[in-house]
Amino acid sequence: MGISFWQLAIVLLIVILLFGSKRLKTLGSDVGSAIKGFRGAVASDDEREGKS
Repeated sequence: MGISFWQLAIVLLIVILLFGSKRLKTLGSDVGSAIKGFRGAVASDDEREGKS
């Protein structure tokens, strides 16, 4: 038994009501920039290991 569409929609609605759309947009961009930073750090570590 997985999560149905309606359960997911209800959870999404509750999250939007709790945090608001502006806060979710800011949170999404913060998570995106954190992921980009993590990928950049991993790539630079791989680059350093290749040069050694």
